[in-house]
Amino acid sequence: MFKRLQEKWKVSALRVLLIIATFAIGGSLTGYAGRKLLDGIGVERGAGWIIIYILIVTVLWPVSVLLVSVLTGQFRFFSGYIGKIGSRVGLGKKQSVQSIQSSVHPQENTTYNIAVFASGAGSNAQQIIHYFRGHARVRVALIVCNKPGAGVLGIAEKEGIPVLLLEKERFFRGDAYLATLREQQIQLIVLAGFLWKVPKALTDAYPSGIVNIHPALLPKWGGKGMYGHHVHEAVIANGDKESGITIHYVDEVYDHGQTIFQATCPVEPNDTADTLAARIHKLEHAHFPREIGKLIDAKSGF
Repeated sequence: MFKRLQEKWKVSALRVLLIIATFAIGGSLTGYAGRKLLDGIGVERGAGWIIIYILIVTVLWPVSVLLVSVLTGQFRFFSGYIGKIGSRVGLGKKQSVQSIQSSVHPQENTTYNIAVFASGAGSNAQQIIHYFRGHARVRVALIVCNKPGAGVLGIAEKEGIPVLLLEKERFFRGDAYLATLREQQIQLIVLAGFLWKVPKALTDAYPSGIVNIHPALLPKWGGKGMYGHHVHEAVIANGDKESGITIHYVDEVYDHGQTIFQATCPVEPNDTADTLAARIHKLEHAHFPREIGKLIDAKSGF
């Protein structure tokens, strides 16, 4: 059962324990508060007491659980969970859950912060920045790069976006810059041509919170060393009739996480790695920012 909950919620074992504890403590507080409230107003025990108690508990439970979730560090999980319950019973998520969010965690309700990780020229990063420019509640808050002099750093300077330059030892054997990401209140990490493998410290800290775009149709042509022209050359050498892009969640294995979206394009008989790459880039620029937007809508309820 424990393992099934881990897979269903896509969280670590520790977070399953914290989520269960939040349910238990929040439920106990709700029951206690409901009884005290009814005793305080002098409602006599009976059928009427039970009906009123159920109504009070129904109202108090989301608030109690959200307050406890702040203490256990599971606020984001429970705000989404309660929002889904509200949607299923016909309540407006934006109206019911976000009003609670604003009183508990106003920053999370007003701005959804993205960190874009890139290693090269940054064409996908530029498209993402352009897509969210002027958005009322979503912004690219940080550009993260592992290569001094990479083109994406020039884009960040032009756009006035803070930059984090990664140092290899700290990224892979230190804290993976989690402290910096939390300081910047990053809620989603987007890999846009980032060539280092993401360490387990980050995938554990951001379950279903890191997305990548791969220039092929996974699960084919993924794994270590499969990036850029290496992918396109492999597709052409194999005689594939089509290629495309895969947007997927990131886990601790190269190009392995759950697929979010795929789009395809033909591989022409006289294609080279360069001509196929140009076709793939068009798909990336057309779909990646839009799919990120859809993902954020689903996660945040904006």
